[in-house]
Amino acid sequence: MSTLVVILQFLLSLTILVVFHELGHFLMAKLFKVRVEKFYLFFNPGFTLFKHKSKKSDTEYGIGWLPLGGYVKLAGMIDESLDQEQMKKDPQPWEFRTKPAWQRLLIMVMGVVFNFIMALLIYTMIAFHYGDSFIPLKNMKEGMAFNEYAQSIGFQNGDILLRADSEELVRLDDKTIHLMLEAKTVWVLRDGKEVAINMPEDFAEKIIEGKKMFVDIDYPFVIDSVMPDSRAMRAGLMKGDRFVTYIDTSCHDSVKKANVFSMISMFDKSKNIPIPVTVRRNDTLTQLLITPDVKGKIGVVMKGPGAFYEYKSIKYGLLESVSVGVKRGFGRLFNYVGDMKYVFSPAGAKSVGGFVTIGSLFPYPFNARIFWEITAFLSVILAFMNILPIPALDGGHVMFLAYEVITKKKPSQNVMVKAQIIGMAILLALVLYANLNDVFRTL
Repeated sequence: MSTLVVILQFLLSLTILVVFHELGHFLMAKLFKVRVEKFYLFFNPGFTLFKHKSKKSDTEYGIGWLPLGGYVKLAGMIDESLDQEQMKKDPQPWEFRTKPAWQRLLIMVMGVVFNFIMALLIYTMIAFHYGDSFIPLKNMKEGMAFNEYAQSIGFQNGDILLRADSEELVRLDDKTIHLMLEAKTVWVLRDGKEVAINMPEDFAEKIIEGKKMFVDIDYPFVIDSVMPDSRAMRAGLMKGDRFVTYIDTSCHDSVKKANVFSMISMFDKSKNIPIPVTVRRNDTLTQLLITPDVKGKIGVVMKGPGAFYEYKSIKYGLLESVSVGVKRGFGRLFNYVGDMKYVFSPAGAKSVGGFVTIGSLFPYPFNARIFWEITAFLSVILAFMNILPIPALDGGHVMFLAYEVITKKKPSQNVMVKAQIIGMAILLALVLYANLNDVFRTL
């Protein structure tokens, strides 16, 4: 059931993204009186799931079976269909090829523009409807939890993040992560004193290679509820118990302070192995043995960080929401563009994912806010990726149109066809590579 919910969310999000993108091309083509022969959601090689064409319209609307995108087919244009027969006929005033270069350029970029506008609208909607709620870093008295690599360069569990270089760190979000990845020095509060941590130049690459979040909120492991007939219940754990210490099963004489992330890590590596723990119950310390199952679970629901730290809530008016939405949209774009340099590293190339990776972003059970956040972010990604100068993408067409504007010469039909074929081959290879990465990660 959970897989079905995630798949349906992915398809709904993709539908919204594709329709809005193609609508940009469609409306601009109509504005310049270019005939739109087809408007399709998803591709339809071989057969079509649904199609409709009104007698009063030049456009056939349809739904294909291959959810890799969608397209509008413009009369007089070399596109994914590679229809050259039409191009052999005399040019007509309603065709794409007879329009001035600047009009053709606007038609091609409008899909990207619409995707980015949609992202800004969604971020604005989220800000207006939900406002904002977060835990300020200064409120996190237990500090942060860091992975092994972050600890190896100087971070310690319990550190409170202060600044990345001279930029104050306010909340744990994408902006803070990017500031830390790019910083030369990160300042933390440790035992009441400010401590400087020098960041290695390859820090970002090491984090990507590790494939795990290097920092997260640290808070106590307190049981909110115990599942019936679970290992936790059989061990004697009760609602309200707070884990205080545990003995690391890899070195039995090592007593460590318990928190959410240390305990989850211990459960995961101590499957079917008893773990000596100390819990606080009604101001009394109790020692117990708890044995995780083969999945590293004990059968409890933990209290979230909101039980220990005070959230800061902000409500936005309409104009404020627009400002917040625009700021978030451009922030996401700049961060994503900045991250592209890591894709060309060995670790970055291995981190590229396909449909499984994208689908895993969507929540189960369904959460409307998270769904729209992900859809907005994917819209930003789609806008950027589509403007890349790769033939078969909008950016490839823009590249040739820019050449025409500058040189006053049109590329030949033969060049356009060959470029389109090469571009489609590149895209298929990238799609195959990304999805094979998903397969190898599951093995």
